[in-house]
Amino acid sequence: MHVNDETLFCTLASADVANFIASADRSVCYVAPGVQEDVAKALLAVVGWYGPEMVTVCLDFDEQVMRMGYGSYAAVAQLRNAGIEVRSAPGLRMAMVIVDHRGYLFTPTPLYLEAGPPPNAAPNAMRMSREQVVEALARLSPAAKAISVAQATTPEEKRRIEALPVDVWSEPVTDEDIAVVGISLEEAPPVSFDLARQVRVFEPYLQYVELSLSGAAIQRHRLAIPPNIQRLGGSKDIEGRLRTTFELIEKGGKFSSKPLEDDLYEIRKNFTPSLGKDHGRVVLKAAKPHLLQRLNEFRARLERHQAEVEAELQQHLDASLQQVVDYYVLLVVQNPPDALLGQLLTGKPTADDARRWLAGELNRTFPVAASLIQEMRLDVRFKDVTYETLTRKDFLESVKKAFPNVDWDHPYSEFKAAGEGR
Repeated sequence: MHVNDETLFCTLASADVANFIASADRSVCYVAPGVQEDVAKALLAVVGWYGPEMVTVCLDFDEQVMRMGYGSYAAVAQLRNAGIEVRSAPGLRMAMVIVDHRGYLFTPTPLYLEAGPPPNAAPNAMRMSREQVVEALARLSPAAKAISVAQATTPEEKRRIEALPVDVWSEPVTDEDIAVVGISLEEAPPVSFDLARQVRVFEPYLQYVELSLSGAAIQRHRLAIPPNIQRLGGSKDIEGRLRTTFELIEKGGKFSSKPLEDDLYEIRKNFTPSLGKDHGRVVLKAAKPHLLQRLNEFRARLERHQAEVEAELQQHLDASLQQVVDYYVLLVVQNPPDALLGQLLTGKPTADDARRWLAGELNRTFPVAASLIQEMRLDVRFKDVTYETLTRKDFLESVKKAFPNVDWDHPYSEFKAAGEGR
């Protein structure tokens, strides 16, 4: 826009502030959380015309200001290199630009949140009267006050300005300050602001979620049958579980975690569709309360299952061991292995001899319930979308496919607009 002295309210973007500064005939005062590079370039031009002593700059020189997009670290360094004393007022969030005897108060734009006011945006600035300009300069800093005194038109005005106290506490930005902030920004650079804005478009809609069940699948534990008692044979109740290993828990038994895993699968399917192997699973934030309710219900079922397992598992393991013993005992009596014959006082083992020997062999490898029961736990991890995922070409298409009943046109248009700075 073109700054109009007849307008009380107007819209000032960074480029407008730079153009306003470029119209200076004598001096410029710039006050804001940070300074963008186009504004710094205009200030440097003023320095070339009138000298650094005619330029006053007051900022909040803090790395978080740069991370929010209020200004550029490089711009501050350029101003100091040109001989301008840049002062820092911690927490400063208002903004003011004064060129000669004209000035505006305005709201600066943090580029992390928005790209800046478009031409048709509501006003973000208000023109100051000459009296306000004079008083603002006088109360800002000693250097600004000196400029205001020099521009006084009458001895009375000069005396009045000299009597005004400085209200804004600030101190010069030092070489050490520049170095500390520079190193911090180099080690952890600010994110690209247009991408950060794009992320913010989808943050109210989506969240990544990971669900994992641990410690429940005791049916997957298998026991290695000692080689010297491996046999083939007969009992239909056990032969399906016997190979060279033995399934400690029947797949469809009461201790199996399969019903729980099936329930968790349904929760995943209904509330956390996959965006593909490269993206993971997401939940609509609008549906998240329902997901959390289902997960709480699932945890209650998991606790009941664990209590049942802890109460009865050892009995089940003892019965399973007895099944294995019963399965092999006749074969041992009929064809005793050398490992048993070498320990007998008689040449032919009895059924009790076979049972004792089988139990002893199996007890070396058969676990007790306490070794199988771990803490059964459902882990739930939520993560917000990141700009790395948004840059993947198939992200938006994957979202549309995962949630076909959601109208994504509005957030998609905002997403595109947020990235117009690229």
